[in-house]
Amino acid sequence: MNLMFRKSIFFQSALPMERRLSGNAKLSLAIHWCFTFGSSMSGVFLSLYLWRLTNDLWVNGMYQLISFACTPLGFALGGLFAKKKGPMATIRVGIALTALFYLAVVIVQTDVVKYYVWFAIFQALAGSFYWVSYITLMYDVSTDQNRLRYLALNMITFTTGNLAGPALAGAIIAWSVGLTGYIFVFTLSFIMFVMTALLSTRLRSASSHHKSYYLKYTGLLMKRSRRFTKMLFGFFTIGLFQGIILFLPNILLFEAVGREDAVGYIGMGLAALTVTTGWLISKYGRESSAQLYVKAGAVGLIAGTVLLVVDGQSLWTILLFMSFQNVCFPLIVNTLSAYQYRIIGGLPLKGNLRIETVVLRESFLNAGRMLGTFGIILFSAEVSSVWIGIILLAAASAQLLLGWLIEKDGDTLQRSA
Repeated sequence: MNLMFRKSIFFQSALPMERRLSGNAKLSLAIHWCFTFGSSMSGVFLSLYLWRLTNDLWVNGMYQLISFACTPLGFALGGLFAKKKGPMATIRVGIALTALFYLAVVIVQTDVVKYYVWFAIFQALAGSFYWVSYITLMYDVSTDQNRLRYLALNMITFTTGNLAGPALAGAIIAWSVGLTGYIFVFTLSFIMFVMTALLSTRLRSASSHHKSYYLKYTGLLMKRSRRFTKMLFGFFTIGLFQGIILFLPNILLFEAVGREDAVGYIGMGLAALTVTTGWLISKYGRESSAQLYVKAGAVGLIAGTVLLVVDGQSLWTILLFMSFQNVCFPLIVNTLSAYQYRIIGGLPLKGNLRIETVVLRESFLNAGRMLGTFGIILFSAEVSSVWIGIILLAAASAQLLLGWLIEKDGDTLQRSA
């Protein structure tokens, strides 16, 4: 794996010095791959596990809704901890809590349905500690010159982890009797997170003398910077679509094919599309084309969701929808994330408000996720409901707003200089 990160992906020798990644940047990607691999093994199949136990879209939807509602609080607490103890201490706490979460799932097994509210809260807090530190770390280990490339490679890392994890988990579940395969998968995830925590001890983060937590002043930032405020509403817009696709597509796919291993194998093929997108962005992507990227991504999402509305939920319709989703939505998210980091560099105290802005960003993102998920569980009592396609189409169409919410990159870079 180390050889892969050094040679197969980065091709550093052919790049200008300013676009090359540091050792810390490459190690952060390796850590994130391990975390993603463990998360994807269990994350995809936790939704299916709840579905198999209940056949109730309401339970899955409420689980996600509770998790999204608690995530801003988790980010606020994680941000405070990161300010006092540093991002690396916070990322290890997040990994450890995530490991304990899946250990708890293994212990209670089918009783997870009885306590799904508490499990949703636990998962939200655990994930928040990891993500508030990792998103901050992405800023620390990259520069304005290589950040779009780093984020594209991060997308490849994230996707390959998501590619391998569900495939392995699906095969294990298919080979097992009843629901025992799920428990074995959750156990493997626990072991993977322990290994990730050990690997993270090798990573060093930039130290900061600013230990004060300025979260209460982020409202002033929004008043003073129109660009910053519009960026936050961009993440709210992304959340409208993301909240739904975090759990629904795999349920639709499972209903169409009826086998967990098929869900995993199909996920591998779809993830390959995202890897290809990430590679193209890392090679050809330019910060000045941000508006073009989000508009193209939005049009692609709309095209994919129109199929669900017009042709229903056949296997081929679902596959085409997920194909559009795996190409277009990562393009949108990657572009807006790179735009966010450039804005952070131009805020007061330069990059020392990065943790506070990440916490605020997640509040907007999860508000959008909650609204999108609530629309699904409010109007779609059955997984075959026509309203699912309609709500997805509305959420996809909202992504067109990003063309207005992202201002011209040239202006952003001039103000950040």
